[in-house]
Amino acid sequence: MNRTYTDNPDHDYGPTRTQQRKDALAVLALAVQLLELPPSKLARLELPEDVEREIANTRRITAHIARKRQLAFLAKVMRRHDASVFDGVRAALGENRDRQRQETAAMHRLEATRDRLLSDPDNAMSDVIAQYPNVDRQHLRSLVRQAKIEKDGNKPPRAYREIYQLLKDLAAGNRTDEAADEDADDLPEENED
Repeated sequence: MNRTYTDNPDHDYGPTRTQQRKDALAVLALAVQLLELPPSKLARLELPEDVEREIANTRRITAHIARKRQLAFLAKVMRRHDASVFDGVRAALGENRDRQRQETAAMHRLEATRDRLLSDPDNAMSDVIAQYPNVDRQHLRSLVRQAKIEKDGNKPPRAYREIYQLLKDLAAGNRTDEAADEDADDLPEENED
């Protein structure tokens, strides 16, 4: 009688070939992410020595096919380790990606505010003043006027960049003020006897 592996439901046959392939491709994708990290960030991650060595070897290779082959070998070295070894690395990479998305979104909001200041200065100025009450209004108005002159005169956008930097500084100051307020709220109140 011929028996197939599905005849015994109690036996654990391990992951399917499809699952093995998905796992291998996930490790390969992690290897690519590690290669793209700058050395300073890579040094902060806790990686096994052999993986660090293979990352360094892969970075030295510039020929396309040889680099692809070395990348596959790096993934193979990574698969030799237990998957839990790279849990911290995956978490760190995920946090970096989320933080990077937040920073990019904040940058786009500042750029949109700057563009509104140039296209509709009256309404945008009142919004900026409402959001950042400690802004130097006169300085901001002069920067907006200067940016318009530079744009019309086909000059380098110095004031345009300064507006962005001013908004960025105001936003950073706002975040530190909010953090200080939260810290002050966490402090216990003094009892007056």
